[in-house]
Amino acid sequence: MFRDQTKGEDETMGKFGVGQSIRRVEDQRFLTGTGRYTDDITVTGQLYLYVLRSTHAHADIVALDTSQAKNAPGVIGVLTSADLDAMNIGSIPVEFVPPDRDGNTPKPPARPVLAAGRVRYVGEPVAAVIAETLAQAKDAAELIEVDYDDLAPVALPAEAVKEGAPVLHAEAPGNVLVHWHMGDKAKTDEAFAKAEKVISIDLINHRMVPTALEPRGAIAQFDPATNRYTLTQGCQNTHKLKEWAAKTLQIDQQQLRVLCDDVGGGFGMRYFLFNEPVLCLIASKAFAKPVKWTADRSESFLADGHGRDQVNHAELAMDKDGTFRAIRVSSLGNLGAYLSQFGALVPTMAGCGMLGGAYRIGAACVDVKVVFTNTAPVDAYRGAGRPEAAYLVERLVEKAARELGMSSVELRRKNLVRADEFPYKTALGPVYDSGRYEELMDAALKRADVAGFEARRTEARKRGKLRGLGVSYYVEACSGGNHETPKMFFDKDGRLNILIGTQSTGQGHETVYGTVAAEAFGIPLDQVIVKQGDTDLIPTGFGTGGSRSVPIGGSAVMKVSLAMIEQGKAIAADLLEAAAGDIEYENGAYKIAGTDRSVALKDVIAASFDNSKRPEGKEPGLCESERYKPEGNTFPNGCHVCEVDVDEETGVIAFVKYTVQDDLGYAMNPLLMEGQIIGGAVQGLGQALFEEAVYDDAGQLVTGSFMDYTMPRADTSPVIDFAYTEVPTTRNALGIKGAGEAGTIGATPAVANAVENALSAIGVGHLDMPFTPLKVWQAIQSAKSRAA
Repeated sequence: MFRDQTKGEDETMGKFGVGQSIRRVEDQRFLTGTGRYTDDITVTGQLYLYVLRSTHAHADIVALDTSQAKNAPGVIGVLTSADLDAMNIGSIPVEFVPPDRDGNTPKPPARPVLAAGRVRYVGEPVAAVIAETLAQAKDAAELIEVDYDDLAPVALPAEAVKEGAPVLHAEAPGNVLVHWHMGDKAKTDEAFAKAEKVISIDLINHRMVPTALEPRGAIAQFDPATNRYTLTQGCQNTHKLKEWAAKTLQIDQQQLRVLCDDVGGGFGMRYFLFNEPVLCLIASKAFAKPVKWTADRSESFLADGHGRDQVNHAELAMDKDGTFRAIRVSSLGNLGAYLSQFGALVPTMAGCGMLGGAYRIGAACVDVKVVFTNTAPVDAYRGAGRPEAAYLVERLVEKAARELGMSSVELRRKNLVRADEFPYKTALGPVYDSGRYEELMDAALKRADVAGFEARRTEARKRGKLRGLGVSYYVEACSGGNHETPKMFFDKDGRLNILIGTQSTGQGHETVYGTVAAEAFGIPLDQVIVKQGDTDLIPTGFGTGGSRSVPIGGSAVMKVSLAMIEQGKAIAADLLEAAAGDIEYENGAYKIAGTDRSVALKDVIAASFDNSKRPEGKEPGLCESERYKPEGNTFPNGCHVCEVDVDEETGVIAFVKYTVQDDLGYAMNPLLMEGQIIGGAVQGLGQALFEEAVYDDAGQLVTGSFMDYTMPRADTSPVIDFAYTEVPTTRNALGIKGAGEAGTIGATPAVANAVENALSAIGVGHLDMPFTPLKVWQAIQSAKSRAA
């Protein structure tokens, strides 16, 4: 019924689409402008909410006067922290805090919905104005008078941990929330003591702004008749938002329904609960009308959950022949001013387990301080800790090769986990289940024509270009964790309904889930309806994140499909007057094994609506709901090869070619998989070359618009030559490893290594991202001055 990967491609292509490059069924509405995003929705009588934000990075609020704003035209009301206290509103909850080195879990400081007496970052919500129009709300916000008493801010994590630095929270002395450890320190120290060669590197993995195509927004309604709220917003997990918002409002979860329609990009940021949707919920009850808020792009820069922002030091212990023995890492992870739901997970447990990379390393230890600064809160951004780990490891390997005088390819080859060593348990604990690392690397190198690189480099030099080649081999952990429990049934019209608690943010869930079910039943894809984003309709779900939706959600859909088919056998047996054990299902029909007697699926579905035909305890439409939980994480991996030209006169970097060879397990839909990898890779190279969120010493965001925050564009991105090798995993029912974050993880170090390789020809040493033309030009001039 599903793909048999032991056979050739022609034999395994499913008649109904599994393994085929099917275009997204969602594209029709997206390309014709009939998608439904949060800002497309208008509720009769809705009011508009506007947030007054702090213009100070660190200050006490001495006085807050809203009287003029309350009397402004069209204003319905103004909310402050005092109003929220009177309503018994709680703080925004935290989902996870890692234990410290002694095993104790610290209590994080509260994150208020509106600033309570003190502001801690520029953009922090101070008050909310609710008016009949957005323009009226904005005008009224300008009438609010706030008297601030400035405090010294600190914006960089390395500065925040220095003695005498301004302290943001009493609960975090020295601005350190938790000092966390992973690995075997004694074993690692012993390996370093015996090492014949030690390489070290210091890196800054700078801050990013998610910049989703669709800004955040929310619409809240309160029904006094039922005492229930409804929150509509684009998100990645309606059920978690329901849980967290209910905690903040201090209500029972059953009093809140969360809805999500189409979503214009998630990237981790839309998984979390922010202040503004909570304010909409509060206002909808307080003022007895629906309340809508939509961020403008400036607000998005200031207040969306930022990503990355780590300071890393790493050391690699080796034998003189380049054999890796141990790795030791110490890091600072920037939380921003408050702890977001998973903010402390990202620099610790989310990524540090992958600091062994794809290599055989016998010992490892990691030390992380998780730090508060006067900046916007930081949380998961595409990859959530694993891109940071891969970037650190791959730049360290590249430096080790240079100092050993070896080819970085051969150094990797010497140390990559071999195909016959799987399952492979790393020194930091993860168990890689499958892979053919060397085979993939060789395939990528061949397709990239690395053998001919030196000739191309010589030719480029004649044209005033510095040609560079960068390689990275990444492995990441994803697609594990919580279960999914979809509910599936046929309606009376014969359409298959799939209700599932994941949430598409542009990936194509409707297409892939529909394909899995269509393959199982032997029905056309257009007979499948996928429903997500309604906590009343879909009682459970763990949303989209960590590349989990298709590996876990798709496996769950398959499991439920098979259960439905099995239920149908009992009905078919009755219709055919045969024993259920003699019934087989194939190509849309039930038949008695060994005979030509059969009954069509549509007839079995119709019979399921007859109480006398349906098995006892079952709902009509062959309805089933099954819980599926994966056996553990999967480990996508692959090789990126990047070739660039650096213009020696301007510092401008241009891509020559970009090659990817990935192992993502089985390819459910190669077209969509390639789209995920290319999109992820562009985000990865965006960090390497263009994007950077910069705060000045006063805690002001100086890259607060697209005039200053540079995004990758089509004309600055390479044509990505993508191919894949299918190495199945046994960790889920479909054998797929996840593709949502893989491209990002492999791209950033490959681009960085290529740029560094190019610049090394004229003596440029270490550079941190992003490799902007100005930074590169300055490095070139400095190198030339030293050589003169």
